[in-house]
Amino acid sequence: MAETATGNALLPRFAAVRARTEEIFRIVSPEAFESRPISLRHPIVFYRGHLPAFCVNTLLKKALGRPGIREDFETLFERGIDPSDDEEAARVSIARWPPRSDIEAYLREADSRLRAAYEEIDAGRGGETAREAAQLCVEHEEMHHETLLYIIHRLDFAMKIAPDRAPEPVFGAPPARETIRVPAGRATLGAAPGEISFGWDNEFPRFVVDVPAFEIDRDDVTNGSFLEFVDAGGYRDERWWDGLAWTWIRADDVEHPLFWEREGDRWRWRGMFAAFDLPLSWPVYVSHAEASAFARWKGKRLPTEAEFHRAAYATPAGTERSFPWGEELPDPSRGNFAMKRFDPVAVGAFPAGQSSWGVRDLLGNGWEWASTVFAGFPGFRPSPLYPGYSADFFDGAHFVMKGGSPATAAGLLRRSFRNWFQPRYPYPYATFRCASGV
Repeated sequence: MAETATGNALLPRFAAVRARTEEIFRIVSPEAFESRPISLRHPIVFYRGHLPAFCVNTLLKKALGRPGIREDFETLFERGIDPSDDEEAARVSIARWPPRSDIEAYLREADSRLRAAYEEIDAGRGGETAREAAQLCVEHEEMHHETLLYIIHRLDFAMKIAPDRAPEPVFGAPPARETIRVPAGRATLGAAPGEISFGWDNEFPRFVVDVPAFEIDRDDVTNGSFLEFVDAGGYRDERWWDGLAWTWIRADDVEHPLFWEREGDRWRWRGMFAAFDLPLSWPVYVSHAEASAFARWKGKRLPTEAEFHRAAYATPAGTERSFPWGEELPDPSRGNFAMKRFDPVAVGAFPAGQSSWGVRDLLGNGWEWASTVFAGFPGFRPSPLYPGYSADFFDGAHFVMKGGSPATAAGLLRRSFRNWFQPRYPYPYATFRCASGV
């Protein structure tokens, strides 16, 4: 399986990730540092301390057996939260966070020690456990880039500072709707030990699934298509929602996707730095519950994780690819990922990234919801370095997402990578496409 990073040196990658982290934090105006744009997540200040504390705990203390820097910080910032509602979030909230000056001092010391550790690891010292921990820390920070961005997305525009590189939004005409038939065959999920240089515990072991023939949308569902569901009263019709979803819709008065805003008689889309008329050709960003309701309304369903793999990586010849387009590593011609822009683009804008069946935008432009409940593959073993990373979420209350979004790092686009969220969590850059049996 081809991978998305070249070379064995980890310090340059760590340095690049840290530089990107600083870019993201510079978007937040100083007065917004302790704000909490999403009540189900800690305030922004938490992530400033969490990223270095996680590396200190995992790499310096656990893998290398070295002392920490501040035990109180390494406990306070150890792990985020994933509450199911505001009441639970209030119970796990912190009343008072440390002064920013203290957090910045901790961050500087952590960076200094971590860079020294990465130099040692690149020089061949520290052993395999330390190298694995070093890779884990890099990918953990890359994943939190996306968390930070969708949290910052909810900040008032006046509390954000747009970087000079922020590109203008790109619009386009909605594509013709098309469904593609994928014949029965096998899908290889996960990876075998040693097949990839690094993977999270839920990516192992390799799991081969026989998949019956199915049909799947060529493109992700667009804002334009989802608007039909909204206009048809989909949010007011209990038939399309499961019990918990319908309770959520009524309790929170949900009437449309979170990224949409009503302005007079027209719909607007809330971008990262500005709002503009709803781009009908862009993928709709919604929760799993909303995606499932739309699919039922259409007489279809969400694809399984295995169906996504068939549509993305299988070929008519019976082989499987590392990426939808082949073995070449991801580049900007293949999709909207790696933070090249802060918002999506029109679906189908990257024909060079389509699969052998002609299914488009499978990597980038929006994570894709699957109907599969998040769980370990047969033979799953939790990571000794981070045993709760996956297993804590094998609770039947989280669903798999595949693919990637505009904010997803290229290194996370490997075939075996899996993401997951609660079904009524509308904040991530997540879209979907519909499927059906044949």
